[in-house]
Amino acid sequence: MTSPARRLPLRFSTQTLLLQLGVVLLVVLLSGAVHAWLTYERLGREAENQALTLARTVASDPSVRAEVQAISRQAGTPPPAELLAGPLMAAAEGARTRTGALFVVVTDETGLRLAHPEAERLGERVSTDPSEALAGREVTTRNTGTLGPSAGAKVPVFAPGSGSGGASPSVVGEVSVGYSTETIGQSLRRDIGPIVLTAAGSLLAGVLASFLLRRRLQRLTLGLEPEEISTLVHDQVAVLEGVDEGVVGISAEGRISVFNAAAQRFLGQPDLSGSLWKAAPVPPQLKALTQADAREGEAVELIAGGQVLVASARKALHRKEDLGWVVMLRDRTELQQLTRQLDAVGTMSSALRAQRHEFANQLHTIAGFMSIGQHQQAREYLERLAATGPLKFPVDQAELLQDPYLQAFIGAKGVEADERGVTLRIGPETLVRGQVTDPQDVTTVLGNLIDNAVNAAVAGSAGERWVELELLDEPTDDGGTLHIVVADSGDGLPDSADPEAVFAEGFTTAGGQVSSAGGPARSAGGHGLGLALARQLARRRGGDVRVLEPGGPGGPGAVFMAMLPGTTTARKD
Repeated sequence: MTSPARRLPLRFSTQTLLLQLGVVLLVVLLSGAVHAWLTYERLGREAENQALTLARTVASDPSVRAEVQAISRQAGTPPPAELLAGPLMAAAEGARTRTGALFVVVTDETGLRLAHPEAERLGERVSTDPSEALAGREVTTRNTGTLGPSAGAKVPVFAPGSGSGGASPSVVGEVSVGYSTETIGQSLRRDIGPIVLTAAGSLLAGVLASFLLRRRLQRLTLGLEPEEISTLVHDQVAVLEGVDEGVVGISAEGRISVFNAAAQRFLGQPDLSGSLWKAAPVPPQLKALTQADAREGEAVELIAGGQVLVASARKALHRKEDLGWVVMLRDRTELQQLTRQLDAVGTMSSALRAQRHEFANQLHTIAGFMSIGQHQQAREYLERLAATGPLKFPVDQAELLQDPYLQAFIGAKGVEADERGVTLRIGPETLVRGQVTDPQDVTTVLGNLIDNAVNAAVAGSAGERWVELELLDEPTDDGGTLHIVVADSGDGLPDSADPEAVFAEGFTTAGGQVSSAGGPARSAGGHGLGLALARQLARRRGGDVRVLEPGGPGGPGAVFMAMLPGTTTARKD
């Protein structure tokens, strides 16, 4: 017994063709249905407008208005036989037969029928709500009444002579007119022919386009199936996605061709492949690397998403053909953090070396007193040292900082500032009663603010160079918040500088030169990243760093404020 022949799967191009034909058919059917529905709605609106015109005509007839007012003034409604033979019934039925309307109904001010195509309905309340018309408003409706579904209108009937002299018109009844929706359906069936022809033509054009697209697809893929094509690109994807560096490829036409997962993570963006490089939401420093006047291969630093990145760009060439640019991104956040910690340790070491000399001098002084027999003076000298401490940082009111880490760090910064001719002082509003729980972030933010203030004071034109620092810790349920305010005697921010621009990567006033983030921040310079990194660290904790006062020439200089939540905790005595 022979086994049945194995059924081969349809080729991808054939599957695509069938899918396209199905989509085209679905689109044509939906378009035809929408066209038919729109035509039905148009015919319905025309019927409503026609009903509204007829209702206005009947309601404005003087004889109708007078008769409705006369009936409304009576104690009750006339019997159906009297209404059937009355003038209202004649006027309503005459209008209905002349226009082909489904019904023309006249009611009194309570909604009771005074004229109706069916005599047995006279004197009864209308089946649809007449309140809008009896309130003096004209409305168009589509509903189902005793005579079937209809599209119509309701118009109030005003008493003769009412509304003169500015008074509100008196409503004595309403006229309701409707046209059968079955008549609208008959009109739609007459108009369906062009819709069917249009749909058939669209389907034919879609089928032809699908066949042409199938042939082009076969040429572009060289007859390969998707599985075969995916095998060819697996190696490339594995290389691009397997590296820790971010890779951004820009084609010669200026579009992003490669945007790997590491680049997405570093820049906080989704895959931007296919979008224009000039319009891409990436830092301007990256775009500056691919400009015509950019120096190829030079590494620059920038901050993105709270990370310090090193970026470089190189031209991609194949023989003499320009293929575009390749931008490489490397994460240096951990290295920057270690550098900050090393800077803090270096600052403390420098301060301790300076204080070691002072401590040695104090010991030599005591030894000198003892060698010459001045024991009383040696005792008094020791008492003064016991009161002030053997080591003295050049920072006044350091006792307001009860945290030893802050005392040591700010004291070390005071030594550095003193060597540059700047007095670092602590403001009278300072009061830190807690302990620092995150020295790394505090060092980064506080150190950058103090360093910038010292640089500004040195470059300023004021005679007395100083930096004033105020700190205050605020206890909270989830860890205390450290508030920092730093002021200096410098010349403040440049008049042309936006206070928010100073936090952009690359902005610096070092050496009297002002640069902005419009160009790449050169890693060799080491300037232009401190404030940007400090703000990102603070905001990542839920705080902020901002400019309180821009300052001015001659001093006082700029005033910066930082808020660092969750960096302190209450002291345990």
